[in-house]
Amino acid sequence: MDYQMTSAQVALLPYLTRPELDSLDSLILSAGLNWFDIDARPKQVPPDTDWRYWLLLAGRGFGKTRTIVEYAKMRATAKTSRGAIVASTAADARDIIVLGESGFLNTSTGITYEPSKRRLVWDNNGSTATLFSAEEPDRLRGHQFHWAIADELAAWRHPETWNMLLFGMRLGDNPQVAIATTPRPTKIIRQLMSDEHTAVVRGTTYENRDNLAPAFFDSIIKQYEGTRLGRQELDAEILEDVPGALWTQQLLDEERVLVAPDLVRIVVGFDPAASNNESSDESGIITAGIDVADEGYVLDDSSVAGSVDERLTALISTYHRHSADLIVVEANNGGDWLPHAIRGKDSTVNVRTVHASRGKHTRAEPVSGMYEQKRIHHVGMFAELEDQLCTWVPGESSPDRMDALVWAFTELLVGGTTWLI
Repeated sequence: MDYQMTSAQVALLPYLTRPELDSLDSLILSAGLNWFDIDARPKQVPPDTDWRYWLLLAGRGFGKTRTIVEYAKMRATAKTSRGAIVASTAADARDIIVLGESGFLNTSTGITYEPSKRRLVWDNNGSTATLFSAEEPDRLRGHQFHWAIADELAAWRHPETWNMLLFGMRLGDNPQVAIATTPRPTKIIRQLMSDEHTAVVRGTTYENRDNLAPAFFDSIIKQYEGTRLGRQELDAEILEDVPGALWTQQLLDEERVLVAPDLVRIVVGFDPAASNNESSDESGIITAGIDVADEGYVLDDSSVAGSVDERLTALISTYHRHSADLIVVEANNGGDWLPHAIRGKDSTVNVRTVHASRGKHTRAEPVSGMYEQKRIHHVGMFAELEDQLCTWVPGESSPDRMDALVWAFTELLVGGTTWLI
């Protein structure tokens, strides 16, 4: 006969440590309790309303992942059901949602992970949850679910993945999706916030301070506190357009496409970091192309930090992956050696060096003008790049991804020799 917890034992649960609670997982369930009853903060508890979408807009370190993982466990344990776990990439679904510190396998027992089937199975009742990557929307075709969790929705490369997920929410009396994301003013987030079936909950990084390393606050928090990026990533604010910025989120959303047409030329723009060591800032690597109608398409953002070799490896890999015609390399700040280094790693790569003799505003303005003319389209979502585009104001130091994009489209559409020499 299964052991049942006494009322006295239940009363002691709030005073146990997290490892102690995890070891008592089966007993907690036998008492009809779950993580939300014992260890969750109020904003981590599912809203007490008739919601279809629970939109948790929260800062880094708030505990977003743990919240939606526990919601999934609650649904799967309560009744035999079928769920979906959707993350930005397949690696995120596996490494963060399943295997991560706040993931399923590290916070509970009685769940079997079947990697080859991309599936979790609950041993007590046979409930299942299938893992999906937002990079592969068509994988969701044909599936149907009682519940789903969506991680970092605002950063999904292909927004249509959200639509494909919703088509599958058709089992049971009330299919629900719990969404956890750092907020961005994307079209999907705005639509969800205005939907009468959405329960919106906001949380900041500071609310989970007791569970975060002091060093995180001493370095990261102090560095970004009060900045625009900090307001988004820490305070979970949805920031509106920046006065004076050359791009807006609406401008990017209006011309976003699912796939690119046949392209006649493809270029990789490379904006190297100013320093050359493993702690350097990111180097911008943006791939773009044009079609026969001279319309431009952003195909990829492969920007990367790390050592010189790691950055050049990523650059060359991007060049070959997209069968590009040219790499355009900014050679300011002593970067004249880069073409030689690139050809030294791969002699088949076609490289052109450009020198910026005009201000960044002068170079960026004609490219932003082409966006306004609806001549440039993003193939999917590029969250970090788009954040940089929509927050940069002329006169400020320009960010790496934006610079790489400007170099690529200056080569493709503006006319390299006119603007770069």
